[in-house]
Amino acid sequence: MARLADYFVLVGYDPGKRGSGDGQGQILQRFPEKDWEDNPFPQGIELFCQPSGWQLFTERNPPSFFVAVLTDINSERHYCACFTFWEAVESTQPQSHPRNGEGEEEEEEPSSPVQPAQLFAPKSLVLVSRLDHAEVFRNSLGLIYTIYVDGLSVSLENVIGNLLTCTIPITGGAQLDADDEAARTISLGAGDRQVIQTPINDSLPVSSCSVALLFRQLGITNVLYLFCAALTEHKILFLSSSYQRLTDACRALLALMFPLKYSFTYVPILPAQLLEVLSTPTPFIIGVHSIFQSETQELLDVVIADLDGGTVNVPECVHISLLPEPLLQQTREALSMVLDPELEVADLAFPPSTISAASLKMQDKEIRAVFLRLFAQLLQGYRWCLHIIRIHPEPVIRFHKAAFLGQRGLTEDDFLTKVLEGMAFAGFVTERGAPYRSIDLFDELVAYEVKRMRAEEGNKQKILRHIKELAEKLYKNENPYPAVTMHKVQKPTEGCHLRLHQKPFPRLDEGTVQWIIDQATAKLQTAPPAVKAEKKCMVPSGPPIAAIMERNGNALANSARRLEVVRNCISYVFENKMLEAKKLFPAVLRAMKGRAARHCLTQELNLHVQQNRAVLDHQQFDFIIRMMNCCLQDCTAMDEHGIAAALLPLVTAFCRKLSPGITQFAYSCVQEHVVWTNIQFWEAMFYCDVQNHIRALYLDNNEENHTDEENTEGPQEAKSALEIASEQLRLWPTMSREKQQELIQKEESTVFSQAIHYANRMSYLLLPLDTSKNRLLRSSGLGDVESVSNSFVTNSIAGSVAESYDTESGFEDAESSDVANYVVRFINRFVDKVCTESGVTNEHLKGLHVMIPDIVQMHIETLDAVHRESKRLPPIQKPKLLRPNLLVGEECVMEGLRVYLMPDGREEAAGGNIGGPPLLPAEGAIFLTTYRIIFKGTPTDPLVGEQVVIRSFPIASLTKEKKINIQAQVDQFIQEGLQLRSCTFQLLKIAFDEEVASDSAEVFRKHLHKLRYPQHVRGTFAFTVGQSPKQAMQPKAKEKNPSLRTLSKNLVKNAKKTIGRQYVTRKKYTPPTWEQRSSQHFPEDNEDEISVSEEMDRSTLTPTTTIKPSDKMTINHLVERACCRDYQRMGLGTLSSSLTRSKNEPFRISTVNRMYAICRSYPGLLIVPQSIQDNTIQRISRCYRQNRFPVVCWRNSRTKAVLLRSGGLHGKGVVGLFKSQNAPTAGPSQTDSTSLEQEKYLQAVINSMPHYADASGRNTLSGFTSAHMSSSGKWGSIRASGRMSSYALNMEIGSRLAGKDLLGAQHNGTPSEASFLRQHRASLYIIGDKSQLKGVKPDPLQHWEVVPIEVFDVRQVKASFKKLMKACVPGCPSNDPSVAYLRSLEESEWLSQIHKILQISVLVVELLDTGSSVLVSLEDGWDITTQVVSLVQLLSDPYYRTLEGFRLLVEKEWLSFGHRFSHRGAQTLAGQSSGFAPIFLQFLDCVHQIHLQFPMEFEFSQYYLKFLSYHYISNRFRTFLLDSDYERIELGLLYEEKGERKSQQVYKSIWDYIDRLNKKAPIFFNYMYAPEDGEVLRPYSNISNLKVWDYYTEETLSEGPSYDWELTQGQPEHVEEADRQDTSAPQTKRKIIWPCYDNRSRVEPDAISKLLEELHNLEMELGQVPERWKDTWDKVKASQRTEARQEGSRTPSSLLMSSSLSHHRRSLGVYLQESGVGSTLNLSLDSDTSSTSTPSSGKQGGRKSTSTLYSQFQMSESENRSYEGSLYKKGAFMKPWKPRWFVLDKTKHQLRYYDSRMDTECKGVIDLAEVESITPGTPTMGAPKTVDEKAFFDLKTTKRVYNFCAQDVQLAQQWIDRIQSCLSDA
Repeated sequence: MARLADYFVLVGYDPGKRGSGDGQGQILQRFPEKDWEDNPFPQGIELFCQPSGWQLFTERNPPSFFVAVLTDINSERHYCACFTFWEAVESTQPQSHPRNGEGEEEEEEPSSPVQPAQLFAPKSLVLVSRLDHAEVFRNSLGLIYTIYVDGLSVSLENVIGNLLTCTIPITGGAQLDADDEAARTISLGAGDRQVIQTPINDSLPVSSCSVALLFRQLGITNVLYLFCAALTEHKILFLSSSYQRLTDACRALLALMFPLKYSFTYVPILPAQLLEVLSTPTPFIIGVHSIFQSETQELLDVVIADLDGGTVNVPECVHISLLPEPLLQQTREALSMVLDPELEVADLAFPPSTISAASLKMQDKEIRAVFLRLFAQLLQGYRWCLHIIRIHPEPVIRFHKAAFLGQRGLTEDDFLTKVLEGMAFAGFVTERGAPYRSIDLFDELVAYEVKRMRAEEGNKQKILRHIKELAEKLYKNENPYPAVTMHKVQKPTEGCHLRLHQKPFPRLDEGTVQWIIDQATAKLQTAPPAVKAEKKCMVPSGPPIAAIMERNGNALANSARRLEVVRNCISYVFENKMLEAKKLFPAVLRAMKGRAARHCLTQELNLHVQQNRAVLDHQQFDFIIRMMNCCLQDCTAMDEHGIAAALLPLVTAFCRKLSPGITQFAYSCVQEHVVWTNIQFWEAMFYCDVQNHIRALYLDNNEENHTDEENTEGPQEAKSALEIASEQLRLWPTMSREKQQELIQKEESTVFSQAIHYANRMSYLLLPLDTSKNRLLRSSGLGDVESVSNSFVTNSIAGSVAESYDTESGFEDAESSDVANYVVRFINRFVDKVCTESGVTNEHLKGLHVMIPDIVQMHIETLDAVHRESKRLPPIQKPKLLRPNLLVGEECVMEGLRVYLMPDGREEAAGGNIGGPPLLPAEGAIFLTTYRIIFKGTPTDPLVGEQVVIRSFPIASLTKEKKINIQAQVDQFIQEGLQLRSCTFQLLKIAFDEEVASDSAEVFRKHLHKLRYPQHVRGTFAFTVGQSPKQAMQPKAKEKNPSLRTLSKNLVKNAKKTIGRQYVTRKKYTPPTWEQRSSQHFPEDNEDEISVSEEMDRSTLTPTTTIKPSDKMTINHLVERACCRDYQRMGLGTLSSSLTRSKNEPFRISTVNRMYAICRSYPGLLIVPQSIQDNTIQRISRCYRQNRFPVVCWRNSRTKAVLLRSGGLHGKGVVGLFKSQNAPTAGPSQTDSTSLEQEKYLQAVINSMPHYADASGRNTLSGFTSAHMSSSGKWGSIRASGRMSSYALNMEIGSRLAGKDLLGAQHNGTPSEASFLRQHRASLYIIGDKSQLKGVKPDPLQHWEVVPIEVFDVRQVKASFKKLMKACVPGCPSNDPSVAYLRSLEESEWLSQIHKILQISVLVVELLDTGSSVLVSLEDGWDITTQVVSLVQLLSDPYYRTLEGFRLLVEKEWLSFGHRFSHRGAQTLAGQSSGFAPIFLQFLDCVHQIHLQFPMEFEFSQYYLKFLSYHYISNRFRTFLLDSDYERIELGLLYEEKGERKSQQVYKSIWDYIDRLNKKAPIFFNYMYAPEDGEVLRPYSNISNLKVWDYYTEETLSEGPSYDWELTQGQPEHVEEADRQDTSAPQTKRKIIWPCYDNRSRVEPDAISKLLEELHNLEMELGQVPERWKDTWDKVKASQRTEARQEGSRTPSSLLMSSSLSHHRRSLGVYLQESGVGSTLNLSLDSDTSSTSTPSSGKQGGRKSTSTLYSQFQMSESENRSYEGSLYKKGAFMKPWKPRWFVLDKTKHQLRYYDSRMDTECKGVIDLAEVESITPGTPTMGAPKTVDEKAFFDLKTTKRVYNFCAQDVQLAQQWIDRIQSCLSDA
């Protein structure tokens, strides 16, 4: 029984303390006046009566009621029911005087001058109780108030006395006897009656309607947030303007958390004075009145729930972990079924009429039932993870968190992990862990209903039924007596609180009340104590987790096969079949990734341990250790799957004999894992073992007692420890004292012996084999423990351990003792914790502390011996370092450092998405040569161990090098490594082997840096190649040729003089000294020394008509340059003197820049308009950036439009040129004249165009014929359709170009055909940068038009390229490679830049093709300008699409016109800061895109482009070094090619190298090259039409990059020989080609290359001099052409392949289709069919096309010849009869004919689908004379009649029958 109320208190306003503004309350009276012994009076009640502060009011408020909760120091909750009403304050009387002898003292406020009429002060009646019966308290206090306010004739003292002495049973039971009934019905002696419903089961919380209300106020999601926040220990604050609601909400939240109890600060109503409590660091649930909302704004880590507004605000810094996924969804659904049943039927056409939610009280219980189910599912099987460590005298229970999470598969789950670590769960284990106690609804649910919940998952009706059942039980528990609800309590009359003259609440007589209380107490003491028998029982455990979880099916389907492998391998090891074991071993290691395999390993190893010991030989030991390590390496420190736990007994069992008396155990080799340093792991292990021993202890006892019964109860053996414990606890009270003591002692000593055992075990696993190295401090594992407890390693120890790496011997003892101290401390800490928890006596604990140092010391001594002996074992052989092949002249700078090549993000090499063996990680060595960084090694995976892996890249292409720390799998040390990234799209991610000292790694980095950024360009490999320092000093060269020296000096001097100040951007080189140039000889044909006189400076400024002899040599050289050859090819001017120069030539070659004086970055000879004088040029050049004035670089041979290039204009030039023509000028200023000259210059260009001679001088396009307009051209799919070939150029072409969408293009990038040309087409378009041309207005009088466009700058190219590299070669693997790759590819914007360049180029091509000239004037004229200009020429002029022409194009536009290769490639130290900008690579990528769209237009192959893009940054050749011709001359590079004979095989020019290679092998040649004459290409440029170049993504690990041709040759032959030797085995023709390993073009060359190669080999065998491949190819093509001409059925364009290669022609067709150029098939492949049969209409036409398709893929004709023979056929009209070989083919349904039987080329086809009839014929003119006329027959098709004649009548009949049967079959 318990008291209903402990105290009754009267609290009033305290008038004495009003100074500070807020008043205070004071306790006026309390009963009983002295505290109960068992329950002291709580402090601070006056604060809680008026939580928002005591204040006076000007009007009477109605009485209010709420319940506050106070928690005392013993964490007992006291419920304070506060009933507050208002009383008038007599403020008119100045001094106090007593009223009725017991009135209150009132006092006025002197400070307020204006007195309100009347003030009212609050007064509270408070009941303090430990029971939460809010309704009863409300009624009782209400009754007292009613007696007072209505003046009932009942003594208040009696009522209060009765209230305080009323006792009720705490929990209801099943016994419903009469007196109990009476005890429940209470009366306070005022004619009232109340029934108190006490819950049946005390442990279930009482919630009445509060939970349902909480959901109503906040909604499902918000309450779930709060629920999860409370469970994961966040701070929660409720706001509301109603106190009662705050209390209810807090109560509801606690009720939801059942069976967990909230154990932190819990204040449902927090008074204003205590608001600073909110900033406490611990979690809390607190309610605060909403008037204090502003004070809660700055709380950063509090979840605030506003009950009135229905919101929950989670601050940004707070992360609430929500329930794990399926549960969260299920809970939400269940809650919505309960709270909103209409939702289910909301969409029904005929909704049931009677759907309504249950009453609030019932709904409340249903919600709680949902949460009860949730907890049962969350904690299912928890009892199987309880460890019982002690049973007597008190059960001690621990929960094995890691095992629980592991078995549930929720180790990653944030929410559950936090809940299990929380205080609430710790309380749950203490309270509910006990195996023998009374049980409640939750215990039953978790034990018996989990299976049912599992089965009902997803069935809403069943779930709802279950919820309703649970809700019934909960409701019954709260309201056990539904019948007795006859309350009778008087209520005050309506509006009584407004009465004016209400007397104050009377003072009560303490004596009366106290007397009543004393009476009752005395009566209670005499009454017999009511003992309620607790119904204790054994707590059921429910099904084990495994039984519940197996439905998840997380065991893999193929795991049985894997486990078989593991078992076999282990049995092989123990049977000493080492070779077999070795074969299976990699598979076993791979299988260890799976949990099942790891468990299997531990079980199998267990079987091989006899009497705790298994002695192995060295090899077996090695295998077992490797398996254990592999098994442990995937274990987390938690060891949630119990793998480390299962291995723990095994590591002390397996051992090997090192020498007599010295044994090495397995534990010394498996210490590298974090799990051993995790103290929680050791605790869990310890408790598990203790539990087993204690179980054994009691099982033995039982067996002694029940020996006779044993045979009857056979299977009683497998009792769990908890069952035994509960049995023991049941018997405990019945045992004798001695027996109890004996059991306690036995248990204690069991625990103690286990502690000793574990001290030993821990020292085994924590002391390293080499005690001079402290592994503990290196690994991070211990750090975690440190952070939990106070760090106990003193600095000195930590310091000395850190030093011990570097020191050699001599400090051995000191260090080992450090290790020892360390381990001793670790073990001591463990022992302290577990022994105090499991109640080991103090003496025993002290004994342990003494023993531990000895144990550790002994172990160290045995380890020293083991360590010494183990060193004598022969070391494991590391693979031999393989030496890389080097180029001629390439030298090793650093010998190989042993490293591991780690996988980066590229999938294929690591096994990846394609499958295939993991080639990486590979172990080998890294070499640094003068040219490359090379890794060469073998994969660590034994399955591919015999392959060689090579990865290399030129040092010059290194873009980023950073240090990293990697864990190379082989051993778990973290190693230092490097990540080297190259702009040839290669990445070397290497980890240095531990044998590599860190300083040699440093030396490697320094060397690398020095080689990557030489001081000067002469330091690059292209110059240093093959030069040993001795050669460099050849004195002979000095006398040999002085002229050159002076020439180059003069050039430089002159240029410097003239340029003077203009040229600031370039760093000036000093010419190198002669000695360094010894290897560059020079032609000797010029005798005279070139003298340079002063007049030369003038001559650069005056127009030169004749060329001075002193310039002759320069000019000779210049003429040989590429650009000049090209000018002459295009007929753009000659170099003759002005007298002989024909006047009608519009352009001339100017030598104004021959000394590079005007523009250093231009070539020496330039094409300018004939009419412009040289000195004008000098002035014009100043308007342009870098002096790069407009020069002609190409002319359209048909329209005579020219393409010009220049740098962008300087500001003044733009203004002068475009703005100020008509503006009045103040005088002929410099600007003005320049701009006029500039205008003249442009006008001269325009005048040069032939069609400019229009009468009006306007360039109207009327002169053009329409044929001119739609000039033939190709759109990007080789369709020459009748589409308009010109882009739509409307007025605002510039603005359109400037926008994102360059042209009004159709979906695939072809221009729209609308609005063809505007009336007036400008003669010259200037394409300029939008930002430069701001404010330029088109001028109607000019003949040129400016097209402003936006282009990206070099910075953007660099950034984009970096991202592209990261996308194609990511540094580290990502979880979803395909998505990540595509996303990062898009983010790099590389393709959109290519799209832009192509778009501009196609625009320019269009303009040129329609006869307008174009000047491209962007940036400085050497990056994007060069890209665009080169592409325009490539697209417009087929010559540049040949090998020779492309070389010329690159030499002219890129090299001569000064693209800054050295600067953009960051080739020297000076360029290091600017970084690598792949402008040229971008151009090559554009060419690659065009090549893909027009594969038949290019003489060179894709490989040629890749070759260039690799070598233009590799610095192997000198071609792409330096920034301009001027600099190349300065270094003496430019003219050396001619005179100097190459002594060695070192090629200085990439072009020579390509020529030589091209003569040898067809690697650069495109077999599909079949150009159409004068073809202008117009590629699609939309991003959807662009492909990522495979140059960026492919690699060949078998040989490294294939672009250094010498290195990759000569390898495959060995492979083939090896294959041939083994002739006994059946030879397979199959080759396996790995995507990233083999070089596909070499392992499986295309058919033509293969045929050429075979031809070559045959010629060699026959001893002939092999013919060059090109000659062979040309012959084949020529013969094909002549054949074609004879038949006359083909067009030259279809001569794609030669007749002997018909098979290959078809396969190529297939290839073409893949390349996305599908429509070429009909051009090239079906010429044989289309020549004779054009498609017919209707159904037959449909059939025709299928046969065509069929013929494409048919390998050879002979396979389907149903019938064949020779027939005479009459030719077409007026043609003679000819014998032909006919083939009837049933499969293809056609009749084919050939010239002769041997012929493979079909001459014509008659499709049988078109045959109408077959009739006997008559001989016609010219028929064979000798034949019977019955042998003639005619075949009538839809198109014509064929006349045939056979040798004789039978044959003719046979043919007719055969053809007839074919027709009828069809």
